[in-house]
Amino acid sequence: MITDELSKRVYELTESGEPFVTATVVRAQKPTSVKPGSVALVRGDGTIEGFVGGVCAEQTVRLYSLKAIDSGEPLLLRIMPDAEEGADKLTQDGAVTVNNPCLSGGALEIFLEPLLPPPRLTVVGDSLIAAAVRSLGSDLGLEVSGQAPAASDLALVVATHGRDELDALRAALQDGVPYVGLVASRKRGAAVLDELRAAGVPENLLERIDTPAGLDIGARTPAEIAVSILARVVEVRRRGGVSATTSADTPATRSTAIDPVCGMEVLVSAATPSLEHEGETVYFCCEGCRARFDAERV
Repeated sequence: MITDELSKRVYELTESGEPFVTATVVRAQKPTSVKPGSVALVRGDGTIEGFVGGVCAEQTVRLYSLKAIDSGEPLLLRIMPDAEEGADKLTQDGAVTVNNPCLSGGALEIFLEPLLPPPRLTVVGDSLIAAAVRSLGSDLGLEVSGQAPAASDLALVVATHGRDELDALRAALQDGVPYVGLVASRKRGAAVLDELRAAGVPENLLERIDTPAGLDIGARTPAEIAVSILARVVEVRRRGGVSATTSADTPATRSTAIDPVCGMEVLVSAATPSLEHEGETVYFCCEGCRARFDAERV
């Protein structure tokens, strides 16, 4: 069961908007020391608070927890001492089996559930359409902002009737915001693109602006136009592979390495045991494997 201290940390991390994973042991085969029901929190930087296994198991939990944060999807992690080679592939039922020869004969099954802040939708403008997008966006579970666009945004919608739109569009394009929509007629939209082009915005970035914003569903009222725009936002989020945590600080892929002693996949980070060998950095699942490798190379 989760401790009072960890419950408090869940509240603190949720309030701060920091992504994290709750790792819950659902099966622990003897002689492993951890018990079913044990819970740990894995933060976005790989820090583990709580106990769900020894140092070797922790490396695997850390690696797959960060993968869960990146994907936004929960998974069941099965850590086995004798899993078949190549078993570490995600199955259709959301489970992955990982070989861990360092385990003392037991097996672990740990449920990893990512808890992520809602994706942010920035809406610029005080028009009726902007108001409708804000209202419906909140109903879709998005964090709706009226501030300047940020690199971590899922989407920017500009509905200003021609006021203060160039700076917002340029900033969102430069920051790589996944969806950038401009509410405008085709004629005025083309004129805005010309202004941005004249200001030096590259053509490949201008092509990313969706104008008129939204799907062409024949929308007429502000609410209908808002539905068409948010449908595009949902499409980008769900079909475009955009995680709720997409930001400039989130790597597109996690760097990993294979422990040359036990064969485990480990995360490449400052916290992972390592040493220099023949001009390269070698990473290990634990200090024991590093010491064994160091001793055998002498």
